[in-house]
Amino acid sequence: MNKNLVKNGFIYLVIIIIAVIIFSTIFPFSSGTKEVPFSTVKDMIKRGEVKSILVEENSLTVTSRDDTKVKSLKEERINMNELLDTLGAKDVTLEYKEASGFNWSGILMSFLPLILMVGLIIFLFSRAQGANSQALNFGRSRARLVTGSKPTVTFADVAGVEEAKQELHEVVEFLKGPEKFLALGARIPRGVLVVGPPGTGKTLLARAVAGEAGVPFFSISGSEFVEMFVGVGASRVRDLFDQAKRNAPCIVFVDEIDAVGRHRGAGLGGSHDEREQTLNQILVEMDGFDTNTNVIVLAATNRPDILDPALLRPGRFDRQVVLDRPDIAGRKAILEVHTKGKPLDSGVNLDTLAKQTPGFSGADLANLVNEGAILSARRNKKLVGMAELEEAIDRVIAGPEKRSRIINPRQKEVLAYHEAGHALVARLLPNADPVHKISIVARGMMGGYTRLLPTEDRVLWTRSQFNDMLAVSLAGRAAEEIAFNEMTTGAENDIEHASKIARKMVTEYGMSDKLGPRSLGRKEELVFLGKEISEQRNYSERMALEIDREVDSIVKGAHSRAVALLVENRTPLSKLAARLISQETIEGEELAKFFNEVLGIPAPVASSAPSGVAAPVASNEALSPAAPKPAAKPSPKLGTAPAT
Repeated sequence: MNKNLVKNGFIYLVIIIIAVIIFSTIFPFSSGTKEVPFSTVKDMIKRGEVKSILVEENSLTVTSRDDTKVKSLKEERINMNELLDTLGAKDVTLEYKEASGFNWSGILMSFLPLILMVGLIIFLFSRAQGANSQALNFGRSRARLVTGSKPTVTFADVAGVEEAKQELHEVVEFLKGPEKFLALGARIPRGVLVVGPPGTGKTLLARAVAGEAGVPFFSISGSEFVEMFVGVGASRVRDLFDQAKRNAPCIVFVDEIDAVGRHRGAGLGGSHDEREQTLNQILVEMDGFDTNTNVIVLAATNRPDILDPALLRPGRFDRQVVLDRPDIAGRKAILEVHTKGKPLDSGVNLDTLAKQTPGFSGADLANLVNEGAILSARRNKKLVGMAELEEAIDRVIAGPEKRSRIINPRQKEVLAYHEAGHALVARLLPNADPVHKISIVARGMMGGYTRLLPTEDRVLWTRSQFNDMLAVSLAGRAAEEIAFNEMTTGAENDIEHASKIARKMVTEYGMSDKLGPRSLGRKEELVFLGKEISEQRNYSERMALEIDREVDSIVKGAHSRAVALLVENRTPLSKLAARLISQETIEGEELAKFFNEVLGIPAPVASSAPSGVAAPVASNEALSPAAPKPAAKPSPKLGTAPAT
């Protein structure tokens, strides 16, 4: 039986007993003896009805000759023997009962309020010390402890981050055997900051380090330190590190440390005293470790740029492990981890799925596999098939299909020509990615989409690739103009996408022949908001006019290329649009076969980066045209539905 249940039951029983005593004192229970005035007792004695009288201190118990009893209060200064003689009583037995030395009931009633108050305080204290109550434990750490005796996550469960695992492997070695490091005078980093976009596996990697080392693992979020009372966060930090030292060697993992470790003095209206005191205590605790204290602090954040410099100096978080979104090989490895143990159909090709998911994080891929399993179960299948997994990719990117949306034949034809234009131009241009799927079935906010399948993960982009991408983006608008001599709102997202790429080519990438390799404009963002709020113009109005002219020239040139290609291939455009109208979705081998039959030429070979480039740069952010930010999804947003 649960000990807490027994303890609570005993407390409730005591409360019930006290309540019964109070009720019985205030409302005494009747014993069946009738109470009568003293004058009635005198009349009974006169009539000879009394058999015996029991005299107590202030009361009388009278027993009549028919053995009924009545009670009465005794009048003061009356001698019962003299009263019986006066009234001529006969055969009346008179008994006296000595009064007790103390009136215990009176004493109990006097002290009962105090007893109840003390009992209530003890009860509240006992409840406040329970495992689920924090009423009197404001200063205690809320970190969750995972013992290292039964590791649930190891490096084998983490895929796609091989460099990060190698970086953290020495942390595991230090926790297992620090002697070889100390013998050489080496000092392991006391803090390791894991940096990466959301969903890339920062928490999973920290748990894997603890699982590999077989040590206790304290997990807490940065927001759990901060409370409304100043000083509580610092107290929780002290308690957390005290627990860690008692359980050394161990790992302390602080998730979302930017919630408490932001740059001091960067807030609106002054600093936040509670947050700054908590940060100061973290700095003191990390710098106060002994060299023999086998406690390593792991922290995770997706905004290292807003952290306080004192937190990143040597001796604290002096090492950063970057988790980026996985490449094709990493995505395949992650898919293998998440599909392990699941009944997959023999036709499932993880290589193809990895190519279709550029920009996906580990969490996105896990969600993809789960969505595929749900779709298979919904369709009453015993195995998870390739069709369900590819459908899951579309659901993750754009949401479920909206087949219930009713559109008229004219709008359906416009959608078909729009998406056919994207697909045909992408198929004809040598630097565009191969077309994998075309659909005019609405998903989310999109009325239709064309999904391209990159052949590789790129870190360098050429101007030729940008120009072809712009032509593909504007091909939907061009197809509408050619087929209907009309413009619709369906190209809104395409135009926005093309305009951003063209402006980046001019102002950031230096790909303008007229303006040359110059960086024009500088982004401004506030550290406490973490959002881009303005662009500082470090150029004149005349230069701004030249930038607009160059952007206009690039966009119009791409549009003209798309129009020329579609006019030249007017018949394939009409055939592809007709096929889309009849079957709504074309993908994979069926689409490749259609292009080969209609165009009569093999698929073009996409050009790679220039041969003079040796090593790719470390960041995708500056060179990715389709996704300026790492969190962006792949290209299926080309071609949205006309607004209706």
